[in-house]
Amino acid sequence: MPIALLALALSAFAIGTTEFVIMGLLPEVAGSLAVSLPDAGWFISGYALGVAIGAPIMAIVTARLPRKTCLALLMVIFIIGNVLCALAYSYGLLMVALVVTALCHGAFFGIGAVVAAGLVPPNRRASAVALMFTGLTLANVLGVTAGTWLGQLFGWRATFWCVSFLGAAALLALLVSLPAQRNAAPANLAREMAALRNGRLLLSLLMTVFFAAAMFTLFSYIAPLLLQVTHISDRGVSWTLFLIGAGLTVGNLLGGRLADWRVSVALMLSFALIALFSVLFRWTSGTLWPAEITLFFWAMATFCTVPALQFNVVAHGADTPNLMSTLNISAFNIGNALGAWVGGKVIDAGFGLTMVPLAAGWLALGGLLICLITFSRPPRRALTA
Repeated sequence: MPIALLALALSAFAIGTTEFVIMGLLPEVAGSLAVSLPDAGWFISGYALGVAIGAPIMAIVTARLPRKTCLALLMVIFIIGNVLCALAYSYGLLMVALVVTALCHGAFFGIGAVVAAGLVPPNRRASAVALMFTGLTLANVLGVTAGTWLGQLFGWRATFWCVSFLGAAALLALLVSLPAQRNAAPANLAREMAALRNGRLLLSLLMTVFFAAAMFTLFSYIAPLLLQVTHISDRGVSWTLFLIGAGLTVGNLLGGRLADWRVSVALMLSFALIALFSVLFRWTSGTLWPAEITLFFWAMATFCTVPALQFNVVAHGADTPNLMSTLNISAFNIGNALGAWVGGKVIDAGFGLTMVPLAAGWLALGGLLICLITFSRPPRRALTA
């Protein structure tokens, strides 16, 4: 694999750490800014909203830039956003800083996936995308754990300072390792917008929404499930999240290999397994080891889907890769918000925490149905499926 892929993975690690570490630092942030935990929870929603809205906007604004220049500019925005987070002294300023940071998120992963796929031969493109996204999964395993520990020890601002330095290192690695691609044709914005009339492309984006909704319906409420149903300690929750992160990482790498072989099989198998392990967790959540094993395989199945989803959208929008790949990240964050809302509604309706995995399973089956519709007829343009 080219060294440039490692630079992209390092960038993904830094961006992913900023996205997820705020969840582990909510008590410290809330106490420092003298707000309630629910109010602090809006930082997570604000970041997701910044990604969902900012991704296509940034893709359009940077459409005429060479991809290397674009990725470097996005990392500069990321560094500035994290510095502003570290300096923020009020609730409103921290919210603005997080939204600024989020602006680069979707566009970076969207354009970065296109660049990663272009660095390797055609038969290894999905694996290349998976390697870049490994940085995101490792952010869950290592970045959040280390960032939370650092924030608890030295204050939450120290975490954002460290991520800023990590972003600077990633920027330097991108500038040194990425090819200039001087001969790459600039994006045609009108053509990219016209691609949204492609029905299979819209189905592919909807597939991503259902995937993220299925994932975050369960993942958003995994801590209370483990505490109240599995009856493990706070420390046990941390170790379980580490185990889930390991499963996400393994699944991401396996998903890249599977998608290189056949995208349609990778997606349909992954959605089926997400549904299976989500429903199974409904029955294993009451006992420690069955619950841990189920969650590990659920995590593997979940991120086994990511490379295929990204590659599938780019393949259906092959003439318009920048905007399409970026819109896929927006679709993911829309699904993120939808999943958290669905899980909350299940709990508010009085069905209890143990019904949340069943809701996640139904959403995964919805994604599987969209897969069957999408791949039921040969696409108009060539697609590895």
